[in-house]
Amino acid sequence: MMDLSIAARTEIVLSAVLLISVLFGAIGRASHFCTLGALGDWVHLGDLARLRMWALAAGLGILGFHGLVASGRVQPDWTIYGNSIWLWGSALAGGAVFGAGMVLSSGCPSKTLIRLGGGNLKSVVVLLVMGLTAWMTMRGLTAVWRVASVDRLALELPVSQTLSELLVWQTGLSRQTLSAAVGVVTGGGLMVWAVATPEGRTREVLLGGLGIGALVVFVWAVTGVFGHVAEHPETLQEDFLGSANHRMEGLSLVSPLALGLEWLIFYSDHSRTLSLGVVALIGIPVGAGLHAIFTRSLCWEGFHDVPDLRRHLIGAALMGVGGVTAMGCSIGQGLTGLSTLGLTSLTAVFGIVIGAVPTLRYLAWRVEQDALALESH
Repeated sequence: MMDLSIAARTEIVLSAVLLISVLFGAIGRASHFCTLGALGDWVHLGDLARLRMWALAAGLGILGFHGLVASGRVQPDWTIYGNSIWLWGSALAGGAVFGAGMVLSSGCPSKTLIRLGGGNLKSVVVLLVMGLTAWMTMRGLTAVWRVASVDRLALELPVSQTLSELLVWQTGLSRQTLSAAVGVVTGGGLMVWAVATPEGRTREVLLGGLGIGALVVFVWAVTGVFGHVAEHPETLQEDFLGSANHRMEGLSLVSPLALGLEWLIFYSDHSRTLSLGVVALIGIPVGAGLHAIFTRSLCWEGFHDVPDLRRHLIGAALMGVGGVTAMGCSIGQGLTGLSTLGLTSLTAVFGIVIGAVPTLRYLAWRVEQDALALESH
């Protein structure tokens, strides 16, 4: 490792994550990468193109993370997704609540940030409400409810909950061997499925899938390799520079929204430091905004009417509560957490789907009913 001070290395970590998030915003807007869009296209149109884009990103994330583990550079239990407690109740309930909120607010946190960069003013309201309810669910009223209910539905395992570590425990084979095998089989399998048809090999799908997937891996490498300190000179403990939770951190957006509000409100308190999650929140709309300017597609947009505002407020609140409860959003669990193949992350992704799909069908039914009501008049 280069002979740099802790402060200098922390600045490099934050700067790298900022650059990665700017690229995330630009690529996400250029390719129309969106988890909700992928589910919506599948449910309403039977179109799998964006679902294949998501699968390509997820597969590359899995392959990249397990490649880092197989190389010995990172360990699965360095992340919050790789601890030994399977929070199945929180992941399932939180994921379902988040999934429903994602539909009601017309997009997940990453899509909301990308829309903000393109001039969508509704995103400002959604982000503020999401950040407030996320803060409440981390440390406030809904946090008390969360801890007293779904957080109790958990199972403690003897080892890390990631698939590769569970296989190591059961088979006794080496971590490097099994991590490589799991990464190739699961990640590679998803990538093969993604590009198996012509719709999965279009320029847009390849840009979004490979671009976003690579950025997820880059963040793991920056925080887990360069940002890893075996013994911090101040605490004499293992640390990960720029991380808010002092763990190896990947891209995630709901909890950082709460931390971002806290950082702004308590800015004069020097104990509140800028973390890589908050930096990512800044970079994504910047990248999307630069793309909008260069393509001359910047367009200011607000709420259409009171029902539109009401639906987005409810959705934002559900995303804040659900995202923290599930320990991540469609990016934090859907790509970053999923790349570890942790049981909590797999459960959260399932929860997001079972929350989003019925809500998509319900809104489609409401549109049909409204159209019939107009025709009858």
